[in-house]
Amino acid sequence: MFPKKIDQEFVNELLLKVEGEQLEFKQQISSQEKIAKTLSAMANSAGGLILVGISDQRKIIGIDPDEEHYMIEGANQDFCCPKADLELQVVTIDPETSYGEEKYILLVIVHPSKGETIYARQRDGTQKAYRRVGDKNLIAWIETYPQNTIDDAKNEGKSQGPPKTIYWKPRSQFSSQ
Repeated sequence: MFPKKIDQEFVNELLLKVEGEQLEFKQQISSQEKIAKTLSAMANSAGGLILVGISDQRKIIGIDPDEEHYMIEGANQDFCCPKADLELQVVTIDPETSYGEEKYILLVIVHPSKGETIYARQRDGTQKAYRRVGDKNLIAWIETYPQNTIDDAKNEGKSQGPPKTIYWKPRSQFSSQ
Protein backbone atom coordinates (compact mmCIF):
# COMPACT_ATOMS: atom_id res chain seq x y z
CA MET A 1 0.00 0.00 0.00
CA PHE A 2 2.93 2.37 0.57
CA PRO A 3 3.68 4.18 -2.69
CA LYS A 4 6.93 4.43 -4.56
CA LYS A 5 5.71 7.53 -6.42
CA ILE A 6 3.28 9.93 -4.77
CA ASP A 7 1.34 11.87 -7.37
CA GLN A 8 -2.19 12.64 -8.55
CA GLU A 9 -2.46 9.25 -10.26
CA PHE A 10 -1.69 7.49 -6.98
CA VAL A 11 -4.30 9.62 -5.16
CA ASN A 12 -6.87 8.75 -7.84
CA GLU A 13 -6.14 5.03 -7.33
CA LEU A 14 -6.67 5.43 -3.57
CA LEU A 15 -10.01 7.17 -4.15
CA LEU A 16 -11.27 3.96 -5.76
CA LYS A 17 -10.66 2.08 -2.51
CA VAL A 18 -12.74 2.09 0.64
CA GLU A 19 -11.48 3.14 4.05
CA GLY A 20 -10.04 0.28 6.01
CA GLU A 21 -7.20 -0.83 8.24
CA GLN A 22 -4.58 0.99 6.14
CA LEU A 23 -6.56 3.82 4.56
CA GLU A 24 -8.36 6.84 6.03
CA PHE A 25 -9.89 9.85 4.27
CA LYS A 26 -10.25 13.19 6.12
CA GLN A 27 -11.75 16.46 4.93
CA GLN A 28 -9.48 18.30 7.35
CA ILE A 29 -7.86 17.82 10.75
CA SER A 30 -10.07 19.58 13.27
CA SER A 31 -8.54 18.07 16.43
CA GLN A 32 -4.97 17.05 17.15
CA GLU A 33 -6.18 14.79 19.97
CA LYS A 34 -8.53 12.92 17.63
CA ILE A 35 -6.05 12.43 14.79
CA ALA A 36 -3.49 11.17 17.34
CA LYS A 37 -5.83 8.19 17.91
CA THR A 38 -5.63 7.34 14.21
CA LEU A 39 -1.84 7.78 14.22
CA SER A 40 -1.59 5.45 17.24
CA ALA A 41 -3.96 2.89 15.70
CA MET A 42 -2.19 2.73 12.35
CA ALA A 43 1.29 2.69 13.89
CA ASN A 44 0.30 -0.12 16.27
CA SER A 45 -1.16 -2.11 13.37
CA ALA A 46 0.22 -2.50 9.85
CA GLY A 47 0.75 1.22 9.20
CA GLY A 48 -1.35 3.12 6.72
CA LEU A 49 -2.18 6.18 4.68
CA ILE A 50 -4.27 9.18 5.68
CA LEU A 51 -5.44 11.45 2.86
CA VAL A 52 -6.42 14.91 4.09
CA GLY A 53 -8.55 16.99 1.74
CA ILE A 54 -10.98 14.24 0.72
CA SER A 55 -14.72 14.36 1.46
CA ASP A 56 -16.71 11.47 2.93
CA GLN A 57 -17.90 10.78 -0.61
CA ARG A 58 -14.23 10.41 -1.69
CA LYS A 59 -14.21 13.68 -3.63
CA ILE A 60 -11.16 15.94 -3.70
CA ILE A 61 -12.03 19.12 -1.83
CA GLY A 62 -8.48 20.29 -1.17
CA ILE A 63 -6.89 21.84 1.92
CA ASP A 64 -4.39 24.44 3.07
CA PRO A 65 -1.33 22.16 3.18
CA ASP A 66 0.54 24.30 5.73
CA GLU A 67 -2.36 24.23 8.22
CA GLU A 68 -2.93 20.48 7.92
CA HIS A 69 0.81 19.76 8.12
CA TYR A 70 0.91 21.81 11.33
CA MET A 71 -2.05 19.87 12.78
CA ILE A 72 -0.55 16.44 12.02
CA GLU A 73 2.92 17.36 13.31
CA GLY A 74 1.40 18.92 16.44
CA ALA A 75 -0.70 15.82 17.10
CA ASN A 76 2.34 13.59 16.76
CA GLN A 77 4.50 15.85 18.94
CA ASP A 78 1.98 16.68 21.67
CA PHE A 79 -0.34 13.66 21.81
CA CYS A 80 1.64 10.59 20.66
CA CYS A 81 4.09 8.94 23.04
CA PRO A 82 6.48 7.94 21.69
CA LYS A 83 6.03 9.79 18.40
CA ALA A 84 4.81 7.79 15.42
CA ASP A 85 7.09 7.44 12.39
CA LEU A 86 5.41 9.62 9.74
CA GLU A 87 6.08 10.97 6.27
CA LEU A 88 4.01 13.88 4.98
CA GLN A 89 3.68 14.66 1.30
CA VAL A 90 1.67 17.41 -0.39
CA VAL A 91 0.10 16.34 -3.67
CA THR A 92 -0.98 19.01 -6.15
CA ILE A 93 -4.19 18.22 -8.01
CA ASP A 94 -4.28 19.47 -11.59
CA PRO A 95 -6.80 22.28 -12.22
CA GLU A 96 -8.18 20.41 -15.26
CA THR A 97 -9.35 17.57 -13.02
CA SER A 98 -10.50 19.71 -10.08
CA TYR A 99 -13.01 22.04 -11.71
CA GLY A 100 -10.61 24.74 -12.80
CA GLU A 101 -8.66 25.42 -9.64
CA GLU A 102 -5.50 23.87 -8.29
CA LYS A 103 -6.07 21.93 -5.07
CA TYR A 104 -3.80 20.28 -2.57
CA ILE A 105 -4.05 16.99 -0.71
CA LEU A 106 -1.88 16.02 2.25
CA LEU A 107 -0.84 12.38 2.20
CA VAL A 108 0.32 11.10 5.58
CA ILE A 109 2.24 7.84 5.55
CA VAL A 110 2.11 6.20 8.99
CA HIS A 111 4.81 3.56 9.30
CA PRO A 112 4.18 0.56 11.54
CA SER A 113 5.84 0.80 14.94
CA LYS A 114 9.03 -1.20 15.31
CA GLY A 115 8.24 -2.84 18.62
CA GLU A 116 7.20 0.15 20.74
CA THR A 117 3.54 0.71 21.43
CA ILE A 118 2.42 4.18 20.35
CA TYR A 119 0.06 5.75 22.88
CA ALA A 120 -2.32 8.66 22.31
CA ARG A 121 -2.36 11.01 25.30
CA GLN A 122 -5.79 12.16 26.40
CA ARG A 123 -6.48 15.55 27.94
CA ASP A 124 -7.13 13.87 31.31
CA GLY A 125 -3.55 12.53 31.38
CA THR A 126 -4.35 8.92 30.53
CA GLN A 127 -2.60 7.28 27.63
CA LYS A 128 -4.53 4.93 25.37
CA ALA A 129 -3.02 2.66 22.77
CA TYR A 130 -5.20 2.03 19.74
CA ARG A 131 -5.26 -0.64 17.05
CA ARG A 132 -6.81 -0.35 13.62
CA VAL A 133 -9.56 -2.90 13.01
CA GLY A 134 -11.27 -2.38 9.67
CA ASP A 135 -11.90 1.36 9.43
CA LYS A 136 -12.14 1.82 13.22
CA ASN A 137 -9.62 2.85 15.87
CA LEU A 138 -10.17 0.52 18.84
CA ILE A 139 -8.71 0.92 22.32
CA ALA A 140 -6.11 -1.73 23.04
CA TRP A 141 -4.60 -0.50 26.32
CA ILE A 142 -4.86 2.37 28.80
CA GLU A 143 -2.04 3.64 30.99
CA THR A 144 -2.10 6.53 33.45
CA TYR A 145 1.06 8.56 34.06
CA PRO A 146 1.58 11.86 35.82
CA GLN A 147 1.81 14.58 33.17
CA ASN A 148 5.27 15.71 34.33
CA THR A 149 6.62 12.17 33.72
CA ILE A 150 5.35 12.26 30.14
CA ASP A 151 6.82 15.71 29.54
CA ASP A 152 10.16 14.68 31.07
CA ALA A 153 10.35 11.64 28.79
CA LYS A 154 9.57 13.78 25.71
CA ASN A 155 12.15 16.41 26.66
CA GLU A 156 14.86 13.81 27.19
CA GLY A 157 14.00 11.98 23.96
CA LYS A 158 13.19 8.80 25.86
CA SER A 159 10.10 6.77 25.31
CA GLN A 160 7.69 6.26 28.15
CA GLY A 161 7.73 2.85 29.79
CA PRO A 162 4.32 1.32 29.02
CA PRO A 163 4.34 -2.41 28.34
CA LYS A 164 5.23 -3.45 24.81
CA THR A 165 2.48 -6.08 24.80
CA ILE A 166 -0.96 -4.77 23.97
CA TYR A 167 -3.76 -6.39 25.95
CA TRP A 168 -7.15 -6.25 24.31
CA LYS A 169 -10.20 -5.41 26.35
CA PRO A 170 -13.72 -4.80 25.08
CA ARG A 171 -14.65 -1.11 25.19
CA SER A 172 -17.35 -1.90 27.77
CA GLN A 173 -14.61 -2.66 30.35
CA PHE A 174 -13.30 0.92 30.24
CA SER A 175 -15.08 3.48 32.36
CA SER A 176 -14.30 6.45 30.10
CA GLN A 177 -13.52 6.42 26.40
